[in-house]
Amino acid sequence: MKRILITGGAGFIGANFVHYLIEHSDAEITVLDALTYAGNKESLRGIPAARLHLVVGDITDAPLVGQLVAAADAVVHFAAESHNDNSLFDPRPFLDTNVVGTYTLLEAVRRHDTRFHHISTDEVYGDLALDDPARFTESTPYNPSSPYSSTKAASDLLVRAWVRSFGVRATISNCSNNYGPYQHVEKFIPRQITNILHGVRPKLYGAGANVRDWIHVEDHSSAVWEILRRGTVGRTYLVGADGEKSNREVLGLILGLMGQDPGAFDTVADRAGHDLRYGIDATVLREELGWSPAHRDLSAGLARTIDWYRRNPWWWEGSKAGTEDRYLQQAAAQGAEGHGTGKIGDGA
Repeated sequence: MKRILITGGAGFIGANFVHYLIEHSDAEITVLDALTYAGNKESLRGIPAARLHLVVGDITDAPLVGQLVAAADAVVHFAAESHNDNSLFDPRPFLDTNVVGTYTLLEAVRRHDTRFHHISTDEVYGDLALDDPARFTESTPYNPSSPYSSTKAASDLLVRAWVRSFGVRATISNCSNNYGPYQHVEKFIPRQITNILHGVRPKLYGAGANVRDWIHVEDHSSAVWEILRRGTVGRTYLVGADGEKSNREVLGLILGLMGQDPGAFDTVADRAGHDLRYGIDATVLREELGWSPAHRDLSAGLARTIDWYRRNPWWWEGSKAGTEDRYLQQAAAQGAEGHGTGKIGDGA
């Protein structure tokens, strides 16, 4: 796989994957990204021009997609509308990108017999009870709760159908909540970090009891690379790092790491349909492919993430005001101010 097409490669997880490939492979990379508000070509700064070609375009553009897929040995599909709050405000872009866009890519890789890996989310499985010891597995039934997770579930099912019906050489990974550098400030962790840097008290949905399973984005990248190279075609792999923490716990860690009182936050009305808990069982990935996360200490990972945002205001300052304005507009329309939960495949 010397020529890899990455959709959404200027978004959060996609851009981190591009940086990972530059360091861990000799592949030439083409990024296809619409550069919507969540895509930022500055996230690709510093990558040698000889190894990266950025194409600004839409994954629903069949002629463009076909041309790029024809020149690739493999496609890794990160591109998605991913922010839950936005999906509640306006679901239509999620249908266009997540469903129609995935269909367009599947038809292209089918036509050219190109290896395809589809990035998805644990949110397709719905949620678990807070006191339930169970975790999601590859056989957990789909039970999406939001327009975002519903469209990601639909895209997963399209991939499965194209594998079975047309022999497309595809794999799927469903990952837990990512955090790390280059994440858009609308998401839970960077929004809290940048609010504190601006002297603004963070906000938390309800009691903050909702649990998310956090993974550093570099660990997600290493997992995707293993699946792309050695995964079994037709297989779904769950990616997680055993990082379950409540939103309240995560916010407390961030506040403490930034020298604030862990209780220095405000609460707001909970989001409609807010999933209670996500938990990933990554046994198949670990046993079949021998993968394991390198970033096991959430506090240490958050400290590095905080340091990145503190050192790189040039990257996020330009989008901060617009993001906060958008939240105010949504709050006015929905009757409550909210914030995001930091989900994948996001921003891609």
